[in-house]
Amino acid sequence: MTVTQEYDLWSLVVGASPVIKGVMLLLVAVSFMSWTFIFRKWFAIRRAREQTDRFEREFWSGNDLAALYQGAVNARHTIGSLERIFEAGYREFAKLRGQRGADAAMLVDGARRAMRATFQREMDYLERHLAFLASTGSVSPYVGLFGTVWGIMHAFRSLASVQQATLAQVAPGIAEALIATAIGLFAAIPAVVAYNRFSHDIDRLAIRFESFMEEFSNVLQRQAALR
Repeated sequence: MTVTQEYDLWSLVVGASPVIKGVMLLLVAVSFMSWTFIFRKWFAIRRAREQTDRFEREFWSGNDLAALYQGAVNARHTIGSLERIFEAGYREFAKLRGQRGADAAMLVDGARRAMRATFQREMDYLERHLAFLASTGSVSPYVGLFGTVWGIMHAFRSLASVQQATLAQVAPGIAEALIATAIGLFAAIPAVVAYNRFSHDIDRLAIRFESFMEEFSNVLQRQAALR
């Protein structure tokens, strides 16, 4: 892109009508927020995956459950989602095991309910801001299209007082209107791609969490039968 083209593009943006300027500013702000959430969510999912891998290795290496639970309690503010699920389940299991009259089914069912509640909270955290990305991907093109339609309408209305219309008279108005559509697509495409990718990654984590809860329930079932 040459210097003249850059100046022409900037001139079109500066010379746009107030409505189109408002649309452009809105789309730029939405795009900035979208990219902010994209980077934050990418780091959050990567950290959750690494923490899940680490805890699964520790859990299936044969470490004592009580020791794992104590380690989770001591590092409560730094542990990952899967370890929080384990902590909730084992804490409820230990609490019910100390009560009289609690059979094995009651112990395991209580632990499973506690893990399910923590699972829902962790999934809500991982899915936070995904709705914004979905809305950005679906709405931004239409907002940009609104700016384009408004700009084209404004360009043709300005020709009403001209006896002989030429392409040179209407081209700047149409060009500045099309910039709104371009910005809308620039905001929408990364949001759609990120939403689909993050949704897939979160679904895979959810499957791993649910599989762990079932396997851990089986371990608790065997411990409850031996008490």
